[in-house]
Amino acid sequence: MNIQSIDRKKLRDHISAIQHEFPLQFVGLLARGSAPHVFGDDAFDFLAEKRPGLSLTGLTGAEIELSDRLGHPVGIVLRSELHGDDADRVLATLQPL
Repeated sequence: MNIQSIDRKKLRDHISAIQHEFPLQFVGLLARGSAPHVFGDDAFDFLAEKRPGLSLTGLTGAEIELSDRLGHPVGIVLRSELHGDDADRVLATLQPL
């Protein structure tokens, strides 16, 4: 799905709510496929920075909550987990929110 097909204000409002609930700071939108654990052509892949206290359960909860809010599958890629060529490839697709 193209980010242009969703209301940006609504998207920012949903992201803000997730950031208040979970220790994450969203950075931007990534190309589809950047979060390979999420399936569906209509999925959104986001880049985020983890804040202190984030657990794997919390990260999964944030994906589920944001997916419910947007009505589309969501994958969150943590900046701290990108390294080397993978980081270069993924970050080259970053779009601001």
